Amino acid sequence: MDAEGFGELLQQAEQLAAETEAVSELPHVERNLQEIQQAGERLRSRTLTRTSQDAADVKASILLGSRGLDIFHISQRLESLSAATTFEPLEPVKDTDIQGFLKNERDNALLSAIEESRRRTFLLAEEYHRESMLVQWEQVKQRVLHTLLGAGEDALDFSQDVEPSFVSQVTAPGRSALDSVEVAYGRQIYVFNEKIVNGHIQPNLGDLCASVAESLDDKNVADMWLMVKQMTDVLLVPAKDTLKSRTSVEMQMAFVRQALGFLENSYKNYTLVTVFGNLHQAQLGGVPGTYQLVRSFLNIKLPGPLPGMQDGEIEGHPVWAVIYYCLRCGDLNAAMQVVNRVQHQLGDFKTWFQEYMNSPDRRLSPTSENKLRLHYRRVLRNSADPYKRAVYCLIGKCDISDNHGEVADKTEDYLWLKLNQVCFDDDCSSSPQDRLTLPQLQKQLLEDYGESHFSASQQPFLYFQVLFLTAQFEAAVAFLFRVERLRSHAVHVALVLFELRLLLKSSGQSAQLLSQEPGDPPMVRRLNFIRLLMLYTRKFESTDPREALQYFYFLRNEKDSQGENMFMRCVSELVIESREFDMLLGRLEKDGSRKPGVIDKFAGDTRAIISKVALEAENKGLFEEAVKLYELAKNPDKVLELMNRLLSPVVAQVSAPQSNKERLKNAAVAIAERYRSQGVAGDKSIDSTFYLLLDLTTFFDEYHAGHVDRAYDVMERLKLLPLSQDSVEERVAAFRNFSDEVRHNLSEVLLATMNILLTQHKRLKAAPAGTPGRPQRTVEDRDMQLRSQARALITFAGMIPYNMAGDTNARLVQMELLMN
Repeated sequence: MDAEGFGELLQQAEQLAAETEAVSELPHVERNLQEIQQAGERLRSRTLTRTSQDAADVKASILLGSRGLDIFHISQRLESLSAATTFEPLEPVKDTDIQGFLKNERDNALLSAIEESRRRTFLLAEEYHRESMLVQWEQVKQRVLHTLLGAGEDALDFSQDVEPSFVSQVTAPGRSALDSVEVAYGRQIYVFNEKIVNGHIQPNLGDLCASVAESLDDKNVADMWLMVKQMTDVLLVPAKDTLKSRTSVEMQMAFVRQALGFLENSYKNYTLVTVFGNLHQAQLGGVPGTYQLVRSFLNIKLPGPLPGMQDGEIEGHPVWAVIYYCLRCGDLNAAMQVVNRVQHQLGDFKTWFQEYMNSPDRRLSPTSENKLRLHYRRVLRNSADPYKRAVYCLIGKCDISDNHGEVADKTEDYLWLKLNQVCFDDDCSSSPQDRLTLPQLQKQLLEDYGESHFSASQQPFLYFQVLFLTAQFEAAVAFLFRVERLRSHAVHVALVLFELRLLLKSSGQSAQLLSQEPGDPPMVRRLNFIRLLMLYTRKFESTDPREALQYFYFLRNEKDSQGENMFMRCVSELVIESREFDMLLGRLEKDGSRKPGVIDKFAGDTRAIISKVALEAENKGLFEEAVKLYELAKNPDKVLELMNRLLSPVVAQVSAPQSNKERLKNAAVAIAERYRSQGVAGDKSIDSTFYLLLDLTTFFDEYHAGHVDRAYDVMERLKLLPLSQDSVEERVAAFRNFSDEVRHNLSEVLLATMNILLTQHKRLKAAPAGTPGRPQRTVEDRDMQLRSQARALITFAGMIPYNMAGDTNARLVQMELLMN
């Protein structure tokens, strides 16, 4: 090149540089040789990565292609798969494509219907789940409530004072949790129920329980049962409405009469004990009777003259004191005898007392009552003789605010005085302040005075007596139940009242132990009888289920909030908690007959109860127990259904002594033998699944034991998998009829069968070729057959509409490759 050419080239280069500098948007790039080398290395490495990736793909294609796999078609199928997890509307097509438009609309309608159905299904499932949770939560709430304190605000008292708990101390396994008193009561309950169950005349439960008190040598308990028997000895009118019967005037008058009779008899016994304990001071003599007894008693109680006594004396004692104590002992005739002897000193009192004595309900006529009250207000209200004031207040039912503390110095005396002043008709008095009704007296004792006034914690029997004698049976039982050492007495008093239809029960099982309900009269309380019994039996139901069952029998006509029979529900919970299935519900003998359990004598239809317990066990996940119970209840469908669920997870496991699989297999075999010998069959699909799972268990036992040929023979007879290319379509069609319990084991079955074929192939290859007994041709045919069977298994695994475990197909292909 000449100088002119180089000059032209230089000129062009300078012009290019000038043009580049004129463009201000682009920055100048200045690199040295080292930077240019590094940039080149980076570009080279990227190119090599892509090349190596392509090379790896090529190598993979060559390897898999040599094994007969078409990589191109497989790649196309994989790319065509959609990862969409929900139904999506199809893309719209042009309006001019009529066929495409109609097809699209049809597909869109189908997809919309499927999506709507799916949405409804999920909503329905959520609603069912919510309802189920509410029912379960209600049951849990009941159990929680049953462990809390039963009365009122005490349930929320978190003070440091030690409160008796309804949850008993944990007893040693195998030992009874019942003490001697509870055992004695339980024996009487057993006698009572035996009579009822056997159709005999119903015995008096009160007499049976009172006999326990006699054996305890406890005067308080004996007196309590004497009082209960006295108070319940009223004319019982058959009535469906216990509330109406209990609040009727006739019934309340009867209760007051019985209470007065008990207090008067008790006081007479007290005077007898006092007199015979002090015979020298009492100077008992004369004609036997209440008058002489009172005179002797006063020799001890009032040994000297008292100031303020009016109307003279009789045989050295104040007249009104003798009259009062005769009345206190319940002997009106003795009091009349005294009145007759000193009538000239008493004015009009003899007339009034005679009328009072002859009245059937111990009442004066309104005219006489008004006259007596007028005389009392004018003359006697401020009298210094306490006995005279007390007698006038008794006869005339007046001055109810006066407690007569000088005379009635004990609680029993106060109670007797107030019960005598109770009146039941509206015309009893013209002034309300002179009128005492039974509800008023009940309110005064239960709410105004309460437990603290009577020192109930130190004297529980006294407070129980106060409430019980004023016909507050429910409050009395609830109070006594809270005293742990007296709980058994309270429960059996409640049972006596319940059997006599005198107990007012709560309408809801979730109510407190003692509650008031809307619409009831003011002083009416209700006892949660179901909760009371369940709290009592909770202590010993796990150690003494037979005794608990005796108490639950009282609930045979009761219903819970869901309308379920409480006896069946309690029995169900008892069996589940105690696990005494055989003792309570009976046992299945080897010949299939049922040996009766304790429940048989209480229920005519034991199958319903056993089915209920079985369902409860199933819901709690106790499937093995549920199987036994369903078999007792003669329900083969449920037996086989649950056995299928139990067998399915363990079919493919290695069987070992004492293992779950061994136990379940033995149980399943025993059921199968029983059902076949008796000709019992369940639903066809469940039945076939059960026997197929048993056969698969045998297959895996042979396989794990290394008996390959025997395992192969079992699989060949089952016709579960295709062992030839011709039977693939048939087995795929049959697969659709298999239950999920069988399908869940399909991966293991395929792998085990392929492993058997591979083992046979290896054994065939390892044998010496062309022996006289086994020609070379036969060996080759067998080898081809094994390969064909392996290919049939892989084809079957690819065609069935079921997602198997992730590496199943890979492992099958790997084993099939090892055979080629």
